[in-house]
Amino acid sequence: MRIWLVLMACVALLGCTEPVPSSGNARIIATGDSMLAWNAGSGRSVVDALEQQLGARVVDRSVIGARYHYVLPISGSLGVRIGAQYVSGPWDWAVMNGGGNDLWLGCGCAKCDAQLDRLISADGARGTVVDTVTRARADGAQVVYVGYLRTPGKPSLIDHCRTWGQKYEARLARMAARDAGVTFVSIADVVPDGDLSFHDVDRIHPSPKGSAAIAARIAAVIK
Repeated sequence: MRIWLVLMACVALLGCTEPVPSSGNARIIATGDSMLAWNAGSGRSVVDALEQQLGARVVDRSVIGARYHYVLPISGSLGVRIGAQYVSGPWDWAVMNGGGNDLWLGCGCAKCDAQLDRLISADGARGTVVDTVTRARADGAQVVYVGYLRTPGKPSLIDHCRTWGQKYEARLARMAARDAGVTFVSIADVVPDGDLSFHDVDRIHPSPKGSAAIAARIAAVIK
């Protein structure tokens, strides 16, 4: 466990090195987990693609492995805790994702009722996710909350998470329906059945092609 914590801290430090701008030249912030951060090392993450498609700078605070909740305390300053990734600023838009690791790593996508309720209530009105979104809305930012890719019709380590993922995203959609300034972007239909090209070799994270496709869904809302 100690080794895991050290590794997660190192990943977080690598993923959150970009300072929050004080000049106001960046008007979009992104927070979340590996779905947004994957491929960042090669400059082909979702956020990288979003910047290209919008022609605008995006402050990327997303971190691989990030969650909303941890059994042991994790320093929010490292960016591993998603709720701590968001910082107040002159944002027009906040692009967010996250919660999948809480269900997969937090409760094994098994008996996750308590974990799901902690993230977001059945009516989409309460929970840690809602609290984070509410902070961005209080700053005047419009929020795009992004769902998750589905497995490509081939075996994957997270196949058993499908039911909980669908429950979670249904609640995210209800959250968005409560506030005109929040948009839930589903990417459940991005991957054609049997098409492996949208995923990395692990069939969990997006390939550069998948990252660009996700970014296109987000850009369509912002534009």
